[in-house]
Amino acid sequence: MRHAFFPESQARKMFIITQNGKYGYIDHTGKMIIEPKFDFAWNFTEVLARVMINSNFAYIDKRGNTVINPQYDDAVDFKEGLARVRVGSKWGYIGQAGNIVIKPQFDLAEDFSEGLAGVRIGKKLGYVNPTGAIAIEPQFDLGWNFSEGLARVKVGSKWGYIDKSGNMAIAPQFDDAVNFNEDLARVKIADKWGYIDKKGNFKIKPDFSRAEDFSAGIAAVKIDKKWGYINLSAATMIEPQFDQASKFCENLASVKTGDKFGYIDITGNLQIRPMFDNAEDFSSGVARIRMADKSGYIDKRGNFIWNPSN
Repeated sequence: MRHAFFPESQARKMFIITQNGKYGYIDHTGKMIIEPKFDFAWNFTEVLARVMINSNFAYIDKRGNTVINPQYDDAVDFKEGLARVRVGSKWGYIGQAGNIVIKPQFDLAEDFSEGLAGVRIGKKLGYVNPTGAIAIEPQFDLGWNFSEGLARVKVGSKWGYIDKSGNMAIAPQFDDAVNFNEDLARVKIADKWGYIDKKGNFKIKPDFSRAEDFSAGIAAVKIDKKWGYINLSAATMIEPQFDQASKFCENLASVKTGDKFGYIDITGNLQIRPMFDNAEDFSSGVARIRMADKSGYIDKRGNFIWNPSN
């Protein structure tokens, strides 16, 4: 069966807000699209969003209509046309019409990515295709989603990477590992992070106490006690000076100085002064921030489109 799904870029982007303890959605201008009425809510993915209604999970469309009734004990966002849901202690997958595509039978399940999803059968993790058929036999202690053709898996105490046939592409040898992004993956040896290519060779030696993914050829890394940014040659692009730093999204990155977050551009210049208690990545020109115990949204000039005081 082929599952239709729609990338977020083809749908109107909406952002979660809270009022009087209930969750709703606004657009990128701050206009209310779905009035706050849910007990909890998550972002839209593939035109549907999961929400909580009376302690059960359901899915709504962009008009706020419930299209999949509250009936699941747990649920996750749609990916590649399928969403994993839990009934009792078992996980399965549903389609966007709410139909069961893969019956709940797994003790653990991951999202579909590049046509495969990790599932736990017995004490081992393997991968299934969108019909629920076993594509890679359960043999790993842990596993993650596929990204750029490879998935990280754990065998014993070490992490490595497999291809879509289940062959070990990079032998388990790392103390921690993250998915490939821009042809590089972050891996940890002892207490240091570096970056490998798809052959398992270090392109950037493990010299960092912490590191983030590359974005547009730049990555945030922690050297001693401060965060800065390097390029693909490991050359310093922005000197370590921040107490916390994130990857660049839409040419801006959130950074923490002292106890407040602001945003810098790719040259390291401050674009939005540190004044937030938390600051998330930009998406569609909007970023979610927190001040005290309230969340709001700002544009790239730092102007509020939804003020926490509302």
